[in-house]
Amino acid sequence: MGRHSTARTRRRVLVPLLAFALAAVLGAATWVTVAMARSVPECDPAKVVVAASPDVAPAIAEAARDVELDCATIDVQSRESLQMAEELSGDASRPQAWIPSSTLFLRRAHQLGAAGVPESGPSVANSPVVLAVTEPVAKGLGWPYKPLTWLDVLRGDKIVAGMPDPARDPVGVSALLALRDVVKGASDPAAAYVALLRKFSANTYDAPLTVFPASENAVLRHNSDLSAKPDGGALVAAYTPASPSLDYPFVEIAGATPRQGSAVAELKRALLNGSSAAAIARAGLRAPGGQALRLAETDQRLSVQGQRSAEFPAAAEVDKALSQWAGVSASARVQVLIDVSGSMSAPVPGTGKSRLQVTLEAAENALHLFKPTSQVRFLAFATKVDGERDYREILPMAPVGQQLAAVGKLRAVRAVPDGQTGLYDSVLDIYRLARKEWEPGKLNLVIVMTDGRNTDPGGISRENLVAELGKLRDQRRPVPLIGIGIGPDADEAELDQLVAPAGGQAFLSRDPAKISEVFYGALGRIAGAG
Repeated sequence: MGRHSTARTRRRVLVPLLAFALAAVLGAATWVTVAMARSVPECDPAKVVVAASPDVAPAIAEAARDVELDCATIDVQSRESLQMAEELSGDASRPQAWIPSSTLFLRRAHQLGAAGVPESGPSVANSPVVLAVTEPVAKGLGWPYKPLTWLDVLRGDKIVAGMPDPARDPVGVSALLALRDVVKGASDPAAAYVALLRKFSANTYDAPLTVFPASENAVLRHNSDLSAKPDGGALVAAYTPASPSLDYPFVEIAGATPRQGSAVAELKRALLNGSSAAAIARAGLRAPGGQALRLAETDQRLSVQGQRSAEFPAAAEVDKALSQWAGVSASARVQVLIDVSGSMSAPVPGTGKSRLQVTLEAAENALHLFKPTSQVRFLAFATKVDGERDYREILPMAPVGQQLAAVGKLRAVRAVPDGQTGLYDSVLDIYRLARKEWEPGKLNLVIVMTDGRNTDPGGISRENLVAELGKLRDQRRPVPLIGIGIGPDADEAELDQLVAPAGGQAFLSRDPAKISEVFYGALGRIAGAG
């Protein structure tokens, strides 16, 4: 295939890519000896292996060529950081020095039980974590007439966002921390945060993404790999100081001989004294402090200003962010119980809709919060809506995509004119059902949406309900119960007592028109984002 046809093919398949896919373009995860330093010919030189992240390995190799060594050689090997962290915890041969892309990989090595690996080291290079935005989307947001920020991009209503796995990629962790900063000024930061996380977790990696976190270096190399850029193949970087950069720490691995240790020290000195700045720049990276070295002449889509990035927080804070992501992005199995008693037909001022209509709309919109692999069942309750039973099934348990195709049945639900609120019996029966159908590896939930308190005189008492829910609770197989009170008549105290035995939480939407916001916040807190 000719050069031009190859370029055309590449442009078709590269737009857009996730950050880890960009790394594949760079030729990551290979064993390659990329440099040897000079040695004294009269001796048997000691071999020094330096394992370096693929994006910084060429710069390390170039710097190593200029290091004056006494009877030693340096092999710089391009190694994926996660793979190296895992190998250091096992019996594989160990390098004498390691330069992962992020300090987080040093922590990962310790978590895996690796011995002789420092928890920190001096940075030899830097690459900010940015939002990579396809050029057409960037232009629609006002670029190049103004630089893009994360807030600018995420306010867009037509973006399709994705995320590299934060459990394996520090770019993802950095993005989680930056997204939390983006929503800190929202009226309900927890609700806004979970909405953002859902937006990033909703898409598979082969979806046509237009926005995703990536290192600045990956964006730079992606753009330089394109032989022509007017067709939308290029990416534009949006910056925020809240995203910790990739910091490329240099660490010495225990077990080196004296001669190996001396060579490692010489290489480390060369990398830290500034003499390797040109090599770092040619690799598309910044100086350790974040100063841009040559980006101005490389790509106008990248910032040429020094980026003062946040540092990665303590391990406990990173673990919290990862737990939040795991909860929000997990598949779910959900029972949604919707009040259709007579009071739900009351109008919501300013909307032209009833309480039930806005509640059903919130329930429908909530389907988009769940991963495609999630399953949802919808039920309606009042009193005696199915013979003597106070609830009936609207839509059976089915995957989200199937439910989206059947939302007509959900929209057709009407309030029961004379129906009372058979809350207690309905909650108990559906909670029992959820316990029976519990699935491992999923977020098993029961959600009840009501505008009032229980008004069924022939049903179970509150005291007995609380006692029964307490008996059903199993911390090894959790089924949180979420109570959402709608409108001014919702009884907060009753909801709190109702959900407590099941390890759930209650939320109120005094203004029914804002029920969707409350729904988002509720899911976020239950999933760990609150």
